[in-house]
Amino acid sequence: MSDDKDTKKPLSVSGSVSGRKTLQLKPGSASPAVARSPGGVVVQRKKKLMLKPGETAAPTAGEVAKPAVAPPKKKILASGPSEKKPSAPGRQLTEGELKARAHALELAKIETEKRAKQEAEVARRKAVEEATRSEQDKEKAATNAKEAKKAAKDEAKFQADIEVKKKIEAELKAKAEQEEKAQQDAASAKGKSKTAAKKSADPAKPAAENRPSVKPSRGRGEPARRTGRLTVTQALSGGAQERQRSFAALKRARAKEKRKGGQNPQQKLFREVIIPDMITVAELASRMTEKTVDVIRALMKMDVMATAAQEIDQDTAELIVEEFGHKVKRVSASDVEIDLSGPEDTESDMTLRAPVVTVMGHVDHGKTSILDAFRKTKVVTGEAGGITQHIGAYQVRMASGDKVTFLDTPGHAAFSAMRSRGASATDIVILVVAADDSIMPQTIEAISHAKAAEVPIIVAINKIDTPGANPDKVRQDLLQHEVFVESMGGEVLDVEVSALKGTNLDKLAEAIQLQAELLDLKVNKNRNADGIVVEARLDKGQGSVATILVQRGTLKVGDIFVCGNEWGRVRAMLNDHGRNVKKAEPSVPVEVLGLNGLPRSGDSFIVVDSEAKAREVSEFRKGREKALKEATPKATLEAMFEKLTTKQAEVVPLVIKADVQGSSEAIVGALESMNTDEVRAKILHSAVGGISESDVMLAIASSAPILGFNVRASRKAADLARQEGVEIRYYSVIYDLVDDIKKVMSGKLAPELRETILGSAEILDIFSAGKTGKAAGCLVLDGVMRKGAKARLLRDDVVIFEGGLGSLRRFKDDVEEVTSGTECGMNFASYNDLKKGDIIECYEVEEIERSLD
Repeated sequence: MSDDKDTKKPLSVSGSVSGRKTLQLKPGSASPAVARSPGGVVVQRKKKLMLKPGETAAPTAGEVAKPAVAPPKKKILASGPSEKKPSAPGRQLTEGELKARAHALELAKIETEKRAKQEAEVARRKAVEEATRSEQDKEKAATNAKEAKKAAKDEAKFQADIEVKKKIEAELKAKAEQEEKAQQDAASAKGKSKTAAKKSADPAKPAAENRPSVKPSRGRGEPARRTGRLTVTQALSGGAQERQRSFAALKRARAKEKRKGGQNPQQKLFREVIIPDMITVAELASRMTEKTVDVIRALMKMDVMATAAQEIDQDTAELIVEEFGHKVKRVSASDVEIDLSGPEDTESDMTLRAPVVTVMGHVDHGKTSILDAFRKTKVVTGEAGGITQHIGAYQVRMASGDKVTFLDTPGHAAFSAMRSRGASATDIVILVVAADDSIMPQTIEAISHAKAAEVPIIVAINKIDTPGANPDKVRQDLLQHEVFVESMGGEVLDVEVSALKGTNLDKLAEAIQLQAELLDLKVNKNRNADGIVVEARLDKGQGSVATILVQRGTLKVGDIFVCGNEWGRVRAMLNDHGRNVKKAEPSVPVEVLGLNGLPRSGDSFIVVDSEAKAREVSEFRKGREKALKEATPKATLEAMFEKLTTKQAEVVPLVIKADVQGSSEAIVGALESMNTDEVRAKILHSAVGGISESDVMLAIASSAPILGFNVRASRKAADLARQEGVEIRYYSVIYDLVDDIKKVMSGKLAPELRETILGSAEILDIFSAGKTGKAAGCLVLDGVMRKGAKARLLRDDVVIFEGGLGSLRRFKDDVEEVTSGTECGMNFASYNDLKKGDIIECYEVEEIERSLD
């Protein structure tokens, strides 16, 4: 127990622990740590220790000196000895939890990588921004330095000018003072000499003291006296003094002194002179800073007589500029079209596009029917007379999923221009030939167009299910026109099809795809669009509408474009199904709304960057076309004869209105092809749209009929035409229109004179007939000699007279005709120069009506 007491004493705080008194702490002390034991309460003070991982606390001095305290005895419970329970085994994770854990780890890894990429991207952007900012700061510093340098240079120049001005003023002032002093000295010397002479001549004469003094005259170098009224302001500001000379006056004076001093003249400056297509003489002289007279003199040396206001061409102007020693820079108005199509496409930008296939062939050979079979529609039933009147552009998705764009061109000869444009915009030509009709004129023409455009041909032999079909004959006939099909040892693909029954259309589609793969059709669709105008028409509600086939790039709503001589902005686009679309990629045909005017079929279509550029190109093209129309042809003999022939020809005036531009051009071309030297169709006006009152007024003034193709006249125009007797004819098939005009033009032709030889006779003897006449005894050699017929007299195979037979007799009897081998007598009514051996030829002239066929 003593040990226990010794141990407890040093740890007590206050009072004795023997009586188990309550522990009392001093105010303000820290919270103690209390240790309880069976013998009493021990209070310990401990400080809070901050240990790092792996370190142990060092014992304090008190703890080292303190003896070990015996551990308290454990109380033994009455229930028996306590046994320690074994710890529960660790819980194992399920398969789902393992997968979830793996998934969470994977997501965490992805998130970490994503965060790292974002941080790298932010760092990269920050570096780029810093680099850009530093470059901008450098540029700004360079600009500021340049401006400061320029300002310093200008200030130095200004100071130098001031110094020059001061120097010039000092020189002039000094010179003026010298001149003034010299003049004063001369005047004083002259006065002294006069006074001395006067005194020597009259010494006794007294000086007149009371005579008024004479006003002295101002010397030549003396400054001029002030004139005018002296004001208070002038007196205070010194304005009464002589005004200073200006800096320009000083410079002129100095230049004048240099010229007087024999200085060398200023050297000539040689400039770069810009020469347009046409330039006036005065403008050329101004650009060279030469005198106009000198330029005219130089032109006269070149045998060109021109005034100052007259224009000369670019070549002549270039010679003049080179003669004066200047540098030439040629420009042209057509420079606005340079780089209009944009930069060249690179191979990396190219992507495949759908092939554009044009269906060609003779009329009624089944071109549109084949297209219907692919589209599974009935386009041909909507055409007048079952004949395609316009170019139809359609895009079809084949059974393989690939897209193909078809152009359906008309088949008859009147639409040659439309078919020619179709061939120029196509990649593959399907030549449709009927198996029962073989090669026809329009088939030959289609082959010529395809060869001229260097487009591969696929021959589709149609109507193989009709009676009399002979595909082999078609292949043999194609050989005559240098079209060698595969079955004949050539390279041209040929497929036997039936459009009505759909036979072998899949083989035709395979042939198209095979040919497209061989062509490797690639374009860049990520650029400004360009293409070609397939058709154009004037719609009453929508205005000018053009069918565009996009060839490169992507056409979008809102694009500004140039189309031939016209320009516009894409307001809306319709596809071949009549639906609105926002964009059109290559090989896609669309109807474009938003043109300022009506373009022509076949015009180029290209998107430009700005409206100003579009206007500039459009105005240049319109001006060029106007200049070409106004250009007068050269006066040649051929032109003069043609003009005389045209004046003598019968003219059929016509006014033509059609529904679309292509039809109008085709009609005009068909009518002009029928022109001859004797009769021609004069197209007074051809346009797109309905027949208006102005068309009727034009027809009234020219006495011309109006031909309407798929259009009608307005009510007012029809009433006016009925009142004035103007004929309006409506057509829906071009064959009928051409045939009617052909009949009218044929009626204007003069009849053909056909000569028929009746017989000939030889003169055997000449005898008198009456007082002054002569008669010829003849032998009929062949044919018959008929009374009243026309006859000609031949002498040595040369016609010396033509006229009618006066009389025909046989044995003094008048007869109507004399046959071969019979002798007769005959004479001419007004010709007597007959000789033996002459031949009389008898003939008849028959008038035959002519036609334009």
